[in-house]
Amino acid sequence: MHNRRALREQIGGWLREGNFPALVELAAREPGVPAQLLRFIYDPGDLLHWRALEGLGWVAGAHPEMVQKVLGRLLWLLNEDSGSFGWGAASALGEIGRHQVSLVKEIVPMFNGFLEEAFSRGPMLWGLGRLGEAHPELLQESLPLIAAALSDADPQVRAWAAWCLGKAQVAEAAGKLETLMADESPVKIYDEGELKETSVGRVARNALASLG
Repeated sequence: MHNRRALREQIGGWLREGNFPALVELAAREPGVPAQLLRFIYDPGDLLHWRALEGLGWVAGAHPEMVQKVLGRLLWLLNEDSGSFGWGAASALGEIGRHQVSLVKEIVPMFNGFLEEAFSRGPMLWGLGRLGEAHPELLQESLPLIAAALSDADPQVRAWAAWCLGKAQVAEAAGKLETLMADESPVKIYDEGELKETSVGRVARNALASLG
């Protein structure tokens, strides 16, 4: 790859196609792929934001040493001193852990702090849903805060909390999920490679269905 711009364009193409294996192959040749993926995570209304997060997870699974180098940047974005809104950093941490749990295992206790902050709560819930689907045991200490988010004033946060509990198969949350079934507040959910318009109630019903 001749320069960063060309690398970014190549990555954007694979993200638009949802071709994550191609990203992994590219990362084997270009060590700058993880850092470039972070450049896509600043607009949660953009499909590429979410696919970049997922792509980062794929790269972490195959090339953990590369992604370890950007963990400090992600944590800095979640620090008050960064002056940012955290962007997709909290989501990225969960997605990385899903694919390479060794990279985040020591910082999982920090995730509760991100759930307590309004700016990072929603992204962290998505990240925990991704992490919890593969490693549900890591969510045990966070479950009270995740359940509390079902009553959040922000419908998007309520939806992510319901989605997270469904993904992590938290059966004891069924009763609380039922209270959201009639909540028709519109939200967007990224799942199975697509950013979908739906409602809090529909997300809750899907979560309940996944619990059997």
